[in-house]
Amino acid sequence: MAQDEPYQHHAALMALFEVLEAAGRTELKSELLQELERQKQALESWRESPAIEQVALEQVLDEIELASQHLLELSSRFGQHLRENEWLMAIKQRSIIPGGTCSFDLPSYHLWLQQPVAQRRADLQRWSLPLMPTAQAAAILLKLLRDSGKHFSYVARRGAFQQMSGGKVVQLIRVSFDERYQVVPEVSANKYALNIRFIDAGTGEVRSRQVEQDIEFTLTFCKF
Repeated sequence: MAQDEPYQHHAALMALFEVLEAAGRTELKSELLQELERQKQALESWRESPAIEQVALEQVLDEIELASQHLLELSSRFGQHLRENEWLMAIKQRSIIPGGTCSFDLPSYHLWLQQPVAQRRADLQRWSLPLMPTAQAAAILLKLLRDSGKHFSYVARRGAFQQMSGGKVVQLIRVSFDERYQVVPEVSANKYALNIRFIDAGTGEVRSRQVEQDIEFTLTFCKF
């Protein structure tokens, strides 16, 4: 959105449509509020603990409180202002068709793309602003979840790693490794086991395959 070119603002609008689809569930607001309240209560139990930096704790609690207030102030479903904009919905509908946003199909959209940068940026900000309370709440919860992680070092022998769950329940798994390996992790998991295969990143000229070398990596298990 901070960029100036028409194609960049086109990409920003397409991303806005994707967010609308991904976060359009009616129960999202209530679920976020419930989780924020649950995290608030959990963190409040650490008040006065000598093991916790109290200034940082109060800052997080203030962020949770503010995010909850902003969510409660929302009077409509996530992205409802976008759904009620017939012009935007016409663009969204055409955007799922290959080549569907060409100028002969959406002349008014291409006219908008040629408007001054300041006007396009103001429109994008106006369309995005009502989504920010939801985005901020989700960002706070994701940060708390990631910060809760416990780190373990492993080696994937010949590019493969498996670990039985042993009844362990996690909400997020993070895989970290040195970029010198030039590999991509493929992760699959169920209630019984976690499997990771490290695939040669390749150049796009040959089919990617599991590497034969040992890969040192860090596995982070995150759970509220």
